[in-house]
Amino acid sequence: MMDTIDFSIIVPACNRPSQLDACLAAISEIDYPRARFEVVVVDDGSETSFETVVGPHRAHLQIMLLRQPRGGPARARNRGAAAARGRFLAFTDDDCTPAPDWLANLAANLDGGPNQVVGGRTVNALPDNVCAAASQLLIDYLYYYFNGGSNKMWFVASCNLALPAGVYRSVGGFDPSYPRAAAEDRDLCDRLRLRGYSMTYAADSVVYHRHPLTLSSFWWQHFAYGRGAHRFWRAHRQRSGEDIRIEPLRFYAGIVLHPFRRDDIRRPVCVSALLFVSQVANGLGFFWEWALQKTRRAPL
Repeated sequence: MMDTIDFSIIVPACNRPSQLDACLAAISEIDYPRARFEVVVVDDGSETSFETVVGPHRAHLQIMLLRQPRGGPARARNRGAAAARGRFLAFTDDDCTPAPDWLANLAANLDGGPNQVVGGRTVNALPDNVCAAASQLLIDYLYYYFNGGSNKMWFVASCNLALPAGVYRSVGGFDPSYPRAAAEDRDLCDRLRLRGYSMTYAADSVVYHRHPLTLSSFWWQHFAYGRGAHRFWRAHRQRSGEDIRIEPLRFYAGIVLHPFRRDDIRRPVCVSALLFVSQVANGLGFFWEWALQKTRRAPL
């Protein structure tokens, strides 16, 4: 059976039934042979079952619904990957809706080599939500800054990521010690890069991200990113021997100025201010995690 399935689309989900329903509706519109892909939804300890959400989509899709106690998105993706039958794994999130040609374009990019890792483009689907716009623009800036205008990547966000199943399993998948959606994808990409796998940016493989944010949830999202960044750098140092790298001032200046270099950003002044706030929250989260780990390691 595995030989007939090209892709397993893995979707971790938690307490967002309407978003998951929209995600599955978009997947059902994907222009790719139905017999050659499956969907694996992993319920990460939601308060109510997703069976009523998933059930109606079974008429159009091959769907497997798995459930686990709350363990975070990294553990949920691993659970889905363990049950997947496809030659390739394609990851997205329950608050994302893939474009109809998403899978076909991923397939074309994966044909570039047997060990290829592909990251697609994520578009903010809530342009009137200034916090959502700022959060997505930060990811766009990181792609631009670290890739230097090349399609060769150092980091791929987990909401739009595809790779051969064997490659994923060869590096152990996502690290389940990351308890939240913060830096677990960065950690996976770091291990892939250190193993010599190449990562390619596929701008034609698009998913639309619908994650409404308030100022409060925006702050805590980026605080969590900072905590995840500290965990990532500790793991990276153990793997590579490299110490924490502090980016130059132009990196942070570029973040704040980036909204003014884009024609598609509404309210660039507000977005710029939020990007500044994101870096303050990120830094505080980083040092919070540093202090927490130092306290745990202190002798009694």
